[in-house]
Amino acid sequence: MRALVVADVHGNLAAFEAVIADVRRGGGFDLIACVGDVVGYGPAPGECLTLLRSFPHVAVAGNHDWGAVGKVSLDDFNPAAAESCRWTSARLDTDQRTYVEKLPLVTTVGDLTLAHGSPRDPIWEYLVSESVARECFPLFSTSACLVGHSHLPLLFEQRPDGSCAGRSLAPDESVPLDGRRLIINPGGVGQPRDRDPRAAYALYDGEARTLTHRRVAYNVAATQAAMRRHHLSPSLVERLGYGV
Repeated sequence: MRALVVADVHGNLAAFEAVIADVRRGGGFDLIACVGDVVGYGPAPGECLTLLRSFPHVAVAGNHDWGAVGKVSLDDFNPAAAESCRWTSARLDTDQRTYVEKLPLVTTVGDLTLAHGSPRDPIWEYLVSESVARECFPLFSTSACLVGHSHLPLLFEQRPDGSCAGRSLAPDESVPLDGRRLIINPGGVGQPRDRDPRAAYALYDGEARTLTHRRVAYNVAATQAAMRRHHLSPSLVERLGYGV
């Protein structure tokens, strides 16, 4: 099985399409494993949901997904994020809303656990430190857990003594899934925050037992122009160009 691993698409159709095209050029995929936040921030939430659902896939809910359908309070979002959730909500049809409402918080595919924030708090926890990762390792039974939410490509490994080592993932880095206990964030497709504006994703190869981190350029200006047409937050528009 080859799985395209995506997180934090955030309504950025140009970025999502560029990711899919990049994987197809490299041999394609059997399914998409989506680690939450298909919608929010970006100008094409419904279109991104439609694209995801056009492929075999597994997916979990992110905070923006559930914020857009009223399953979490918008009081917990910053003002720009809350406004984007309200804007997104008005643009989802009934079928899309039902799909998002039914997304699970945690699921598995093969030997991978999927949770948007963390296996401890799938909606809200930012898993960006070794201390948090160490506390999360006992909470899933597969060898690896895929997370999103921070929009940062990260790898955490549990050592035999129970300690934890974490670091950033480099573009084109291939991580062996050789039975080690790992937590991996593929980075953000639609709103990267590691100062690289290219869309980030990962490719899981079940036969080779590897997960490879990838980056691909997309038409940032087109997404920004669409956001401006819809009068979305200028700060959200500008950050796409800087990857922050």
